[in-house]
Amino acid sequence: MITNAISIDVEEYFQVTDFEGIVEKRAFEPRLQQSMETVLGILDDAKVHATFFVLGSVAEKYKGLIRRVSDLGHDIASHGYGHKLIYNQSHQEFKEDILKAKQILEDITGKPINGYRAPTFSIRKDTLWALDILTEAGFKYDSSIFPIIRKRYGIRDFSRKPILIKCPNGADILEVPISTLKFGKINIPFSGGGYMRFLPYKTIKYCTEHINKKEGLPVIVYLHPWELDPDQPRIKANFMREFRHYCNLKSTKTKLIQLLKDFSFGPIYSCFSENHSY
Repeated sequence: MITNAISIDVEEYFQVTDFEGIVEKRAFEPRLQQSMETVLGILDDAKVHATFFVLGSVAEKYKGLIRRVSDLGHDIASHGYGHKLIYNQSHQEFKEDILKAKQILEDITGKPINGYRAPTFSIRKDTLWALDILTEAGFKYDSSIFPIIRKRYGIRDFSRKPILIKCPNGADILEVPISTLKFGKINIPFSGGGYMRFLPYKTIKYCTEHINKKEGLPVIVYLHPWELDPDQPRIKANFMREFRHYCNLKSTKTKLIQLLKDFSFGPIYSCFSENHSY
């Protein structure tokens, strides 16, 4: 049985990109602690370890929580310091952001931080320069590229399977793209976030089985703690932003629990076994 990867992007519900420019105007109730307890409980019941991509700013506030997550055997990786899109940063700003977050996480866990995921998957064709900076900072793998195309993210023609990238600076980094199902010339997202919330579980299960059995590849699942918190406060935004954030929040927990029952899961690094040739 192929081991798939379960990954959690650790941020507050009000830190998402859809609410930028809105949340700065008022204070919102922190709910990360309780939503993280829900995530940890589900993983503990399933006896599964995950990769947690943690914002440095969150780790500063919840040092004890992040240390406990690490002590429980989960893998801690970086989500940057602030939830800033890479294409809205200069090279120097990005470097300072990831170095600051990496140091905070390593100080808390006492372990090297080898993995990175950009906020809102913002490594696109115009920000591939970020991979050079990640290797210089000591990161071994990245999971920021989505092989689809959306307004804010995606590289449509990127590899659908993990691939070792040779950067212009001569260093290598393993890119672990978010999973999609190939349908003709289209890559269909299904394995996390709003896509998981919108789709029926039967579709998610079918896509996972197909990629495992027909392609022999692990599926990279991602979600956020706030997606397991349907009672979170409502933030007023335009219709599409509210729809993307709040649609089917009540379905996430049930789908996640069932997915962990139906398939084998572990942290992202558990997918890099000798059983897979990338």
